Amino acid sequence: MSEAALISSRRIVAFSAIVETATGVALMIAPAVVSALLVRAEISGLALLLGRCMGVSLVALGLACWPEQQRAQPGPAALRAVFTYNALIALLLGYVGTVLQLGGPLLWPAVTLHGAVVLLLAWARLRTPPGT
Repeated sequence: MSEAALISSRRIVAFSAIVETATGVALMIAPAVVSALLVRAEISGLALLLGRCMGVSLVALGLACWPEQQRAQPGPAALRAVFTYNALIALLLGYVGTVLQLGGPLLWPAVTLHGAVVLLLAWARLRTPPGT
């Protein structure tokens, strides 16, 4: 990867790691609040447990992709994980908003944010010379 692409990929992955870790902590602490902000739905019982489980998963993803102190490029596994997660969650949340007609004040900003991370990672990869 070129130095410019490394910096971009590193920053994108770091940004995503921070956002996903924060979202995961919020889900572990208050899944009902996060749900209300995303889809204006009340959750209880098993949904609260599943929301907290998703929070644990997001914290794990965020920590796995957390930036190192040295200026090394993120590994290919971290890039794949962040790209895959952001692409799939953008599609899922877009589906929730358009097909299921659910949406809170943070739904479309979340779709936009996740979609932007996907596009930025794809752009950084396309700027990288083959074989690097």
